[in-house]
This record gives sequence, structure tokens and C-alpha cells, in this order.
Amino acid sequence: MEINQLTAAEARVWRAFARGETVDFRESPDEDPADAGDWGAERTLRAGVLRALLLDGPRQDGEVPSLSVAGARITGRLDLQHATTEHPVRLRHCHFDEAPRCYAARLRELNLSESLLPGLVAHAVHVDGILRMTRTRFTGTVRLGGARIAGSLYMESAQVSAPGTEVPVLQLNQASVGADLSAPGLRTQGQIRLNGATVAGSLNLSDARLGNPGAAALDAQTFTVGGDMLLRHAEVHGWLGLRGARITGRLDLSYALLSNPGGSALQASSTAVGELWLRKAPPMEGTLNLRRAQLDVLFLEPDSLPQEVLIGDLTYTSLVPHEPAERRLPMLERQRDGYVPHAYEQLTAAYRRVGDDHAARLVQLAKQRRHRTTLPWYGRLWGLVQDVAVGYGFRPMRAAGWLLSLLAIGSVAFALHHPQPLKAGEAPPFHPLFYTLDLLLPVISFGQEDAFAPRGGYQALAYVLVLTGWILATTVIAGVTRTVSRQ
Repeated sequence: MEINQLTAAEARVWRAFARGETVDFRESPDEDPADAGDWGAERTLRAGVLRALLLDGPRQDGEVPSLSVAGARITGRLDLQHATTEHPVRLRHCHFDEAPRCYAARLRELNLSESLLPGLVAHAVHVDGILRMTRTRFTGTVRLGGARIAGSLYMESAQVSAPGTEVPVLQLNQASVGADLSAPGLRTQGQIRLNGATVAGSLNLSDARLGNPGAAALDAQTFTVGGDMLLRHAEVHGWLGLRGARITGRLDLSYALLSNPGGSALQASSTAVGELWLRKAPPMEGTLNLRRAQLDVLFLEPDSLPQEVLIGDLTYTSLVPHEPAERRLPMLERQRDGYVPHAYEQLTAAYRRVGDDHAARLVQLAKQRRHRTTLPWYGRLWGLVQDVAVGYGFRPMRAAGWLLSLLAIGSVAFALHHPQPLKAGEAPPFHPLFYTLDLLLPVISFGQEDAFAPRGGYQALAYVLVLTGWILATTVIAGVTRTVSRQ
């Protein structure tokens, strides 16, 4: 393209390109690219001119060429499909009439910060440096599936919406980011897709507002993050999907609102996470799905729990902060799948690791009570007897209390009304305490039970003491056996 075919604005950019200088068409720093309809030819650039510059622009000895423009209206489509350019591309505060096309292109650097675009087509793009879209507004889909970005991807306070589309509005599936993906304050209306993507550094979505009610707001199946994934103070309307994800550092949902009533709010089954933080946040509106997840640290405040959880085969090493068992048990009671023994064992192990044996016993007692509800009527009856008698072996002093109470009742009753001896001449002296012990303890004999026979109501009392003694003996044995087997 000859320079005499250029407009004044284009000629200005053409000359600046060779020297790597920035051309700023803005009249004030706070201009809004949405007002580009009022911009005239003095700040309008044809996309074809920019393409020609990037592919075969002028050079100047001792200078590094770059396309650096601010505050321009770009007409036509900037088509760099399959192109390779060694020059940085910085088109900031610009208005694009059509979505740029960078499919399978290779770029040194791309900066579209604070610009307004009707979308971006950049599947399989290779960026040797950074891709920056800080405060950029997109009114159509952003297609970066399979992109390879050697540096960081910046989308701080960017906005992406594509009314009427059924495809994900921000597509980063199978993308690879060599450093960080920084997008605090991101605003999206529609799905973000990160399936199979890899971020070598950290992903920052703090203060983000992600909206796709009733569907996936962020779908990141088999997503890999080398550092932390931060969603502090974020609002997610729709489900947050992390099934099969691998997050080496921290998945931080502190102060975050996750809302997907009637479905999963957080779907993190089969994930492997260093630390999962659910703290200082309102209760999730929807189900928390952590089936088969593997966590080193679960930082979970009970007040952040939703009404329904799925935690079958969830494993964690540490559970913080340290809370009484009564505060942790509702998490297990809200399990949608009903009674899941593994969940109780995990909580028990977490308490034992920090030396809180009392809380561990309470969890095991709750486990037995929950298990009792799954049994047939006779199993429930026998379980109730064990619970009342010895707390399933986790409250052994209760049996001693029962024994002493019954011993006192029997001793007083038989002291006031001595039973008749079976053989008057051969019976030993009657002792109400030993006689009651003979009735209560089936394996011990003081020679009283076989020598005396109460009558009427006292005979009924004797039968009750004998039956109660057998029940106490069997429940104590069952409880002790159960307790020893868990040590």
C-alpha cells in the first residue's frame, strides 16, 4: 500500500509505526469508545491499512517497529488469520466496527485494553508475550480456544456479553497460559468455558460478576492451575463447574456468593486441590458437590454451608477452623445421598489428627444413630437400646449409671420386703444388695438368687432386673467391641 493512498490519520500512524511511537487520537483521557459514532475521518483507520503495516510495514534503522494507537475508530475487519507478525500490537481505547480475526496467527504482543469490540476470533492464536484486554468491552463472543499465550493474560474489569447467543461468551477451552490469568472484576453475561485449559501461574477472578442463571457460569472441567484460583468477593449466578480440575494451590471462595437454586452451585467432583477455602461467605444457594474430591486442607466455616451437599468419597487431610463436632455434623446430615459412612470416618479422622478424641467420639456416635435409621424395625429397636444404654459404647459411664440406679432400686425394694427362702433350713442369710447384684449380673453369683423367690410385684421386679442385666451386659460388650475395633 502506497502512503499517498492513505488518509491523514492513517499516514500519521504509518509514519509512527517505523519508530515504534504511539499515536493518540483522544481529545481527553476519559473518552468512551462507545461514542465513536461522533468521531470523524480525522481519527478513523481502515483495518486493511493496519494489516498491511503489521505484515509489511516500513522499518527504520535503530528502531523497533510497533503498531501503537489509542482512541481510533477501526473500520472493516482486522484480519490476521494465519499471519505471523513480529511487531507488538497495541490498539487501546479504540472502537472496532467488526470483530478482529486472529485465527492461528502468531503475534509478539496484543493489547486491546479499554477498547470496544463486537467480539474477537482468535482460536489457536500464539502470543509470544502477553495478551492484555484490561477494561475491554466485548458485545460478542471472545473465542480463544486452543490459544497459546507465553506470558500472562490480563482481563481486569473486562466486560463480555453476547445477547442472543447460545455458545460460551468467553471461550478459553484447551488454552495454555504460561504465567497468570488475571481477571479481577471481570463481568460476563453467559458462560465462560475453560475446559482442558492450563494456567501455569494463578487465576484471579476476585470481585468478578459471572452471570448465566440456570446454566454454567464458569465451566472448567479438567482445568489445571499451577498456583491459586481466587474468587474472593465474587458473585456467580449459575453453576461453577470444576469437575476433574487440578489446582495446586488454593481455591479461594472467601466472601463469594454462589447462587444456582435448584442445581449445583459448586460442582467440584473428582478435583484435586491443595486448599479449598469456603469462609466469610453467605450460604451457597444450591448444592455443594465435592464427590471424590481430594483436598489437603478444607477451610470450611459451617455458616457457609448450603442446605444440600454431595460429599461421597471426599477426602481431606485437615479441616479448619477447629469447630465443635455439633457444628460440623450438619454437613454430614445434609448429604443428599443419605447415610454415607465414609463422610463420618473422614470427619472422625480429622478430629483425631488434632487430638480431639471427644469430638471424634461424638461423630462416631452420630454415625451409629444415622445408620440406625437405615435398618429394619428390629435393628432400629436394638440400636435404640444400645444408644440409651451405653451410647453405642462411646458413653460407657452411662452403663454404670444405669447399673447403680437399678442396684439402688432393687436393694431398697427387697430390703423393705424380703423374698421368701425356697428352703427355709438351708437358705443363707438374706442380703438385699447381693440379691440385686445376683439378678443384674448374669455371670456373677453370690448364692442369693437360687435361694430366695420373691412373689407378686416383687417377682415382676426381679424379672425386670434380670432382663435389664442381660441387656446391659450385651450392649456393653457390643459397644466395647465396636470402640476397640476403631482404635
